[in-house]
Amino acid sequence: MKSFSSSLSIGLVFILISCNLLAQESIIEVDRARLYREKKTVLDYLGEAETVSKFGAISDKIWGYAELGLQEFKSSALLIETLEAEGFSVEKNVAGMPTCFIASWGEGKPVIGVLGEYDALPMLSQKGRVPYQDPLVKGAPGHGCGHNMMGTAGVATVIAVKKSMEQNNIKGTIKFFGSPAEETVISRPYMVRAGVFDDVDAVIDNHSSSGMGTGYGISGNALISVIFTFSGKTAHSAGAPWAGRSALDAVEIMNISTNYLREHLHYTHRLHYVIMEGGEAPNVVPDRASVWYYIRNTDERIEGMYERVVNCAKAAALATGTELEEIRVLTGIHQRHSNRGMAELIESNIKLVGMPAWSDEENEFARSLQKELGTEEKGYPEEVSELKKPSGIQVGGGSSDVGEVTLVAPTATLRFPGGVPGMIGHHWSAVSAYYGSAAWKGLNAGAKVMAATAIDLFTKPKLLEEIKEEFTEYSKDHPYKSLLPEGAEPPLYLNKELMEKYRVLMEEAEW
Repeated sequence: MKSFSSSLSIGLVFILISCNLLAQESIIEVDRARLYREKKTVLDYLGEAETVSKFGAISDKIWGYAELGLQEFKSSALLIETLEAEGFSVEKNVAGMPTCFIASWGEGKPVIGVLGEYDALPMLSQKGRVPYQDPLVKGAPGHGCGHNMMGTAGVATVIAVKKSMEQNNIKGTIKFFGSPAEETVISRPYMVRAGVFDDVDAVIDNHSSSGMGTGYGISGNALISVIFTFSGKTAHSAGAPWAGRSALDAVEIMNISTNYLREHLHYTHRLHYVIMEGGEAPNVVPDRASVWYYIRNTDERIEGMYERVVNCAKAAALATGTELEEIRVLTGIHQRHSNRGMAELIESNIKLVGMPAWSDEENEFARSLQKELGTEEKGYPEEVSELKKPSGIQVGGGSSDVGEVTLVAPTATLRFPGGVPGMIGHHWSAVSAYYGSAAWKGLNAGAKVMAATAIDLFTKPKLLEEIKEEFTEYSKDHPYKSLLPEGAEPPLYLNKELMEKYRVLMEEAEW
């Protein structure tokens, strides 16, 4: 009897355990189905031919506007119009910049942000999908970094996510941060200072590329962008030069000093400048001159390097008897500190989405451009890239004000395709590649990855919490400190005259 009772008890326990396991498995299956449905919603929407064409056309329009930083009035207006039509509320003139905006939908936590850019570069005008240099308007701006695709991909992402949130009753807030003037790394430090990222739980960044990949760790250079202006005295250059004090001499002596300084700077540095003004006629001693410097280094060395460049300017003023009238810092940014958890999540969705299927015509264009540039004629890539891990070596490279965001919220960047392997960044070849059907496919693939990543962040609270914990721990050794001096304001005048010079000509150009 005792044995039977024990057997019965064991049997009942086994049945209860089995039922519990079946219940747990059922919950897991329901959860999988729910997550699949939520992710499927964004992928289905972005996979529609009408959607691809819609956002491709927006990208091409912004490509045609080719507006320089802080002058992106048409580009930002088009993106805002698109978002408002989809029910987003839009805050404009963010952080004192007329072309900076934040579009939001939903309410409460979590808050997931998506970054987007839309400024072009000077002197890069080029016809799209033409495999040799052929400017639309000679000397005019062009999208040589694919920002026309990036802002559009970000907008497509948040619209897709909003649709899934509505259909699947997902709680939280999705935000798009329209960020002007990335090419001059201006907007994000002012946006961070204004506190626009304070309530954001995680941020997804994106950048155009010729491949598809992501990575984590420290990359790029910190940068301080600064204009030095000297004032002197005019005089007749031949009749009484001794009566004058040349501001241009001060600029030139400063440049000579900084060039000698290079020998004694750490090898991680980069230093470059352009003379902005230096007089109007050779027979008049110039009483005003200015030079614009980009000072780049690691986060640890950037401020010390900046002080040494400032000393070169002070010495030049002393040597020439001029006055260092103004040191105007336009912006100051940190290196990029990409979050590992965010990068790994993006990587999982890269593998889910994969590379676009390229047409024969698209590959023919790519090979023609590659031939023109003297690179391997292999067409568009077929495989995604592996997750890029920290190398431990930081030397040279570009800068991005996304670095500011990475220090105030867990952030990682998706590099999405559309560019031609072998093209040159900030070059007519990139402008040519970032227009048309291949660019449409690339930004669409990027939007799919970002939207799927955002859905994961909304529907997997434990995963989001782990990402935030990683960020909190990392921030203990890498606290945020603004490089903007007190009183610094966005230089809204920047690029205004140059854009006005070409805007009408670009509008009249047939394309």
